[in-house]
Amino acid sequence: MALNRDFCEARAREAAVAAADATLENVRERALRSEAAWRAMSERILETERAREAKEIARAAS
Repeated sequence: MALNRDFCEARAREAAVAAADATLENVRERALRSEAAWRAMSERILETERAREAKEIARAAS
């Protein structure tokens, strides 16, 4: 299964809710790390999409 931004953002939101609901500090920290990781993956996907679009535009212009 290929990751997409919607999937990553949904997992990040779920992790944020889990962190907010956590009563144990270690569980909250784990959920916050998970949220950060999912958001980083989403950002990398966005950067890749933008680079691909720029490459396609440059190819079409030449």
